[in-house]
Amino acid sequence: MLQDLVVAITGATSGIGAAIAEMCAARGAKVVLTGRDGARGSNMTDAIRAKGGTAVFCQGDVTEAGAAEQTIATAITRFGRLDALVNNAGILIPGTAPQCSDADWDRTFATNATAVFRFSRSAVRQMQRQDTGGAIVNIASDWGLVGAEAAVAYAASKGAVVQLTRSMALDHARDRIRINAVCPGDTDTAMLAADASPGDRARRLAELGAALPLGRVASPRDVAAAVAFLLSPDAAMITGVCLPVDAGNTAR
Repeated sequence: MLQDLVVAITGATSGIGAAIAEMCAARGAKVVLTGRDGARGSNMTDAIRAKGGTAVFCQGDVTEAGAAEQTIATAITRFGRLDALVNNAGILIPGTAPQCSDADWDRTFATNATAVFRFSRSAVRQMQRQDTGGAIVNIASDWGLVGAEAAVAYAASKGAVVQLTRSMALDHARDRIRINAVCPGDTDTAMLAADASPGDRARRLAELGAALPLGRVASPRDVAAAVAFLLSPDAAMITGVCLPVDAGNTAR
């Protein structure tokens, strides 16, 4: 259970981030949601509150200067502390190295890696001041653990998240701050097969799932369940782990 834990979640207005926010709130956490879309943010907080949960929305882009500090400040102002952070916000711009522009590379790293570092740094500083420990879960990717085709910037940025997770876990174990990553494989979100029509997308998801050992792509709730576990007291002895949630893809 996550009863009364204050959890900040980036990119929480859709897909995996929304599933994490809903699951954490359902398990008793007070959630601070971030996202660029104000309407989606309002809808998410309203939906969580309608089910008896506690939520507040902090609108903004994770790549903007001060976004991390603003989110942490919102948690402190509303709830008095920060117990956990989930770095979920991310983008995927397909392409091989010759197809990847400097702008695409920079944008990908700004969102997928630099923002994770900034938010984690701010969260650790707050948790150290509280002297109560805490937990951070970064959403990386199975493509941060193995090679990927035609997604060079995305895979490299997620590899950076994997190493950031391991390094910060060692640095802050004595602070009782556990830092782990979840590495999703193909997951049924808007990012996957985004260029396909609805009918074609359904067929594409079925094809992708059939190629995996467990026979299906993940749902956002599958990923959220792994995150919720790593945030919980049940994972008290787990830090520095990069956990694939990928239907067995990286086991091959």
